[in-house]
Amino acid sequence: MTSPTRDAVAAPGRAESGSRPGVWLTELLLFSMALIWGINFSVVKGATLELAPLAFNSARVALAAVSLLLVAAAARRPWPSRRDTLALLGLGVLGNCVYQVLFIEGVARTQPGTAALILGAGPAVIALIGRLFGVERVSARSVVGIVISVVGVGLVMFGDPEAARGGASLLGNALVFAGCIGWAVFTLLVKPYTHRVPGMQLSAITMTGGALPLLVVGSPALAATRWSEVSATTWGAMAYSGLGALVIAYVIWYRGVRVIGPTRTAMYGNLQPFIALVVAWLVFGDVPTSLQAAGAGGIMSGILLTRG
Repeated sequence: MTSPTRDAVAAPGRAESGSRPGVWLTELLLFSMALIWGINFSVVKGATLELAPLAFNSARVALAAVSLLLVAAAARRPWPSRRDTLALLGLGVLGNCVYQVLFIEGVARTQPGTAALILGAGPAVIALIGRLFGVERVSARSVVGIVISVVGVGLVMFGDPEAARGGASLLGNALVFAGCIGWAVFTLLVKPYTHRVPGMQLSAITMTGGALPLLVVGSPALAATRWSEVSATTWGAMAYSGLGALVIAYVIWYRGVRVIGPTRTAMYGNLQPFIALVVAWLVFGDVPTSLQAAGAGGIMSGILLTRG
């Protein structure tokens, strides 16, 4: 899974003319990207029913890191300075280790649609934390949007029937929201580097920074997994989640930022909570409660106000 807000910050760009060749193709690819990310919630949920979440996460992030490094190396562009590289590796621990652990462990314990809605509040959380750190200016309209989004998150989290009974979903929802906060902090800390490090290299380095500690922490789970008995479906899920959600979707995102600009590109990322809800309903029979539906509306309304 990835964050539209983070990538919009990580690869600032200027929209090109709508009549320029390739714009229509880019729009189509961006819709495909939203599908990839929306479907990924259910893919992760299904895979963690067979594999330990930490084993699955360690393997998919490592796969993504190797793939992104290869793609970045193929571009043959100068790499950032040693100082910047070390700093980005350190930030990767937060953005692609701590966050990914919270995300996977949370999704494994809750409904994928619920997790998608909670993460959908990311832009508002980033605006709030940025205001607290004094690095982002927040208008009165944005403050209203933040409040509405936070209330929406609460309705989504506690509108889950199992969470209301104190079940595992409550812990899962809390882990996902904690991951959302961690991703927001990462986004703000990585922002200064985005002005001097190309987006693909930034993603490759930070993904590597997350993969290394994940492999260490996840080594017991990886060693305990009987890989020869893992089903073809779960292997496919790992390939989809590692290469699709963390590599292919990133490449599409950067093309969108370059061709049509970050703002228009980010609008496609906002489709993923709704796609995730539909897929979770079709695959797992997850039907949002009325409180969750109201919360979803609050989150989306808050995002629109925050972006205004």
